[in-house]
Amino acid sequence: MRKTLKSLPIASLLLVSASLLTAGAYASAPSSSHSIVPDDIMHFESLKKPVVSDSGTMLAVEVAPDRGDSHGLVKSLTSSKKFIVDGGSKPKVSQDGRFVAFVVKSSLLDSETASAKEKKKLKSGMVLLDTKSGKETRFERVKSFEFNETGTHLAVWFEAEEKEGDSKEANKNADSKKKEQKSKQEKVDKFDKGTEFQLISLKNGYKQSVKNVTRFYFDKVGKHLVLASNDVKAKKHQLVLIKLNSNEKDIIRQYNDQQIGEVSLSESGQYIAFTHGVAASAPYGREYKLSLLEIATGDVKPAPVNDEWKLNRYSTLRFSQDSNRLFFGRVPQVSQQLEIKKIENQADLFNEKLVTGQRELRIWHGDDARIKPNEVKQYKKEQERTYLAVLHLKGNNLVQLADEAVPDIELQEQSRFVIASSDIPYRKMITWAGFYRDYYLVDLNTGRKIPFLTQQPTNEAPNLSPKERFVSYYQQGQVYLYQISQDRRHNLTKDLKVSFADEDHDYPSNAPGYGFGPWLENDAGLLVYDKYDIWQVNTESLEAFKLTGGKGRKQGIQYRVTGLVDDENNPDVFALDQQVLLHGYNEKTKGDGYYQAKIGVSGVTTLMEGDYKIKPLARSKASNTLVFSKERFDLFPDLYTAEYSSPQTATRQTDLDAQKRKFNWSKSELVHWTNGDGQPLDGVLIKPTNYEEGKRYPVLVYFYRFMSDRLHAFPQMKLNHRPNFAWYADNGYAIFLPDIRFEVGYPGATSVQALTSGVQKLIEMGIADPDAVGIQGHSWGGYQTAFAVTQTHIFKAAVTGAPVSNMTSAYSGIRHGSGLARQFQYETGQSRIGESLFRAPQKYIENSPIFYAERIKTPMMIMFGDKDDAVPWEQGIELYLAMRRAGKDVVFLQYQDEPHHLKKYPNKLDYSIRMMQYFDHYLKGKPAPAWLTQGEAYTEYKKAD
Repeated sequence: MRKTLKSLPIASLLLVSASLLTAGAYASAPSSSHSIVPDDIMHFESLKKPVVSDSGTMLAVEVAPDRGDSHGLVKSLTSSKKFIVDGGSKPKVSQDGRFVAFVVKSSLLDSETASAKEKKKLKSGMVLLDTKSGKETRFERVKSFEFNETGTHLAVWFEAEEKEGDSKEANKNADSKKKEQKSKQEKVDKFDKGTEFQLISLKNGYKQSVKNVTRFYFDKVGKHLVLASNDVKAKKHQLVLIKLNSNEKDIIRQYNDQQIGEVSLSESGQYIAFTHGVAASAPYGREYKLSLLEIATGDVKPAPVNDEWKLNRYSTLRFSQDSNRLFFGRVPQVSQQLEIKKIENQADLFNEKLVTGQRELRIWHGDDARIKPNEVKQYKKEQERTYLAVLHLKGNNLVQLADEAVPDIELQEQSRFVIASSDIPYRKMITWAGFYRDYYLVDLNTGRKIPFLTQQPTNEAPNLSPKERFVSYYQQGQVYLYQISQDRRHNLTKDLKVSFADEDHDYPSNAPGYGFGPWLENDAGLLVYDKYDIWQVNTESLEAFKLTGGKGRKQGIQYRVTGLVDDENNPDVFALDQQVLLHGYNEKTKGDGYYQAKIGVSGVTTLMEGDYKIKPLARSKASNTLVFSKERFDLFPDLYTAEYSSPQTATRQTDLDAQKRKFNWSKSELVHWTNGDGQPLDGVLIKPTNYEEGKRYPVLVYFYRFMSDRLHAFPQMKLNHRPNFAWYADNGYAIFLPDIRFEVGYPGATSVQALTSGVQKLIEMGIADPDAVGIQGHSWGGYQTAFAVTQTHIFKAAVTGAPVSNMTSAYSGIRHGSGLARQFQYETGQSRIGESLFRAPQKYIENSPIFYAERIKTPMMIMFGDKDDAVPWEQGIELYLAMRRAGKDVVFLQYQDEPHHLKKYPNKLDYSIRMMQYFDHYLKGKPAPAWLTQGEAYTEYKKAD
């Protein structure tokens, strides 16, 4: 039995990782192609956050290595221009594409070498690229930046300036008078502090600055910018308006005692809305007032008020696009934060009320709506919650829309109704039953709430039509249309002879639907999805036909509308006879394609399809430029651009695939088999690099649920909690990704059946060495891994990350990230037991690995972060202690201060190396490293100065 690994400080893990690498454990052998080592993965670059200008002329993307500094890539789509921006990340592009701005973070080296105190001072900057001249302008300490909608100006909002601290000697020798003066200085709450703001006219480079800015807002039509400038110490609170066509700046309102809060502009250019409250009040409990300023005259008109609803510091403002309404949030009351009184004298020491007031106590009551950890996690959100109201500007009529009983409203550009919802009646039952809401239609003119959907699963939200005549929704296998004016409901799918419920749903809950596509113009119809096909429904006749002509179900292709403009306030609406782009996933070949359909006409035209995966990534707002990636296991997902209607003629814009060409790269293939119950299953087999027919190889099984859709996915070139497929394949492993189909009540057993039958298939194919099959899973996959080795000895080594090992104790545990109880996961969710612990205790025992620890013959390595926010890390301890007590081969890696997925790079690298060493030892017979044979003694290291 091997000794367990003791916990190590981060510094020691860095040393271990470095020593493992420098010792040449994975040194590259001389060959025509370079063998993959961790250093290659660390440097391997991926593409993040591609954006395209509204004009469709300029593409920008972040190029990021797994470890190290990103750079920005900018490409003209109308010329050969190309730019590299050092340090660039998170790009934004001006409307016409001439300017691109990137976040510039502190370099990784600066961050890693800085002291803890110095790290707090490291702030991101920004770089502005002029794609016409190639000129870069860099800015330091930038809090945020934003192009206005029309692309004429750039706003740059800076962090607060760093104050130079006095030297230690100066502090030591400071006289008492100076200390007294310092204590008398007015302290400004962080919430009220403004910082420098700079507006740049992109046409001529003209810059102007405004100090002490706390809020700013561009209108959408490119006319104005409004700012709130609050200098609390100088008692100067200004509302500033800049006319963007002339860059003329006016102070249009000034107070000496009113802190200006939120600001907004109407798109008509008529009004500025702003909130303001008594500056002397602490912002936590400051009550604000709402005012409207008419830009043409400068007149200020206060909004109507009442005693029931108030504005606070979280009351945001939003005009409707037609400038007829102003939406904003209110609260029932505003009060200052409670304080705990301190003990100040001898008598206070024995003051019962004062002393008990300093208690640290949380009372958990059985009738609490939320259990206490979830209430704590939700506290900040609830503090910032406001309840939506609307001011109708023409009649100066104020209507409260949301309230404490129905708090949540989905706001788009409606003029008569909005959809509101409430989870309040179901907050207690979240603990065991999952998430539900009641839905209402709220009349914008009166505030009247019309309930129309009760106890609806939260993930099945209803869909209001653009003209507000209908609501579509899915419920228990059927799709319904609610006619608002007639208060009538119609089951649209009852006679269509096809399921609209998820056909692959294997959870102990009602199957969800497949969702909706866009509405048609004038609410004439809507698009509805089944598993494969798209249906067009006429809202007048209520008749439906297959827009995709039934080709989806016949050929096993799952069609979905794609290439839409990303604008949640104004979602796409299709015209009759409009050509629309579809994405298709072939369930049989696992390949993707682009297809075209015509609204109102049944049938699909193939534009492109094949053995690859395609992902739509962006669409320009003012043109038809589509950005997407195309990938295979042996093809990096580079970016392509094309016209929305003809993706098959796309132009490749990047070539990061060049990175992999210096390596021997393996391929993936589809494997079919049948489990012991006769159920057909699919999986992905990634053969080792330089695979030789007839030779048997060690196999690493990695899985979760459905994995075969990854057949054509390029392997993630990162070091994290998963095995890196390219590295393992290049190191002589076959990797197997099997699908798992579960049975409610028996998740462990059905998983084992799928795993063992899949591995047996690889053995029969002559690929797997039956004495060298390993298994690795994380989270739900970690549970299945731990359970599998209690039921079968087919695996010769197992690595399990963050597994549940004892369902009887995990059932009433807490998800520390959300503060939610875990019971609903077992009764209705992923763990698939389907009943409570009290009603089905035997099922919880039968599906728990620790109750079968004595059966285990497979060496196991368990990994947990001891701040796991999803699975209590004590679950790992339970499994470790059970195996230790039973005398089994077990090692436990406790990564300190880590959540469910490792975040700190030294830990990710360390775990990846140890995992490879572990499998190399047990599956390939390589000598075991010292940490595996001897463990590591606990050591405390000298802390850095």
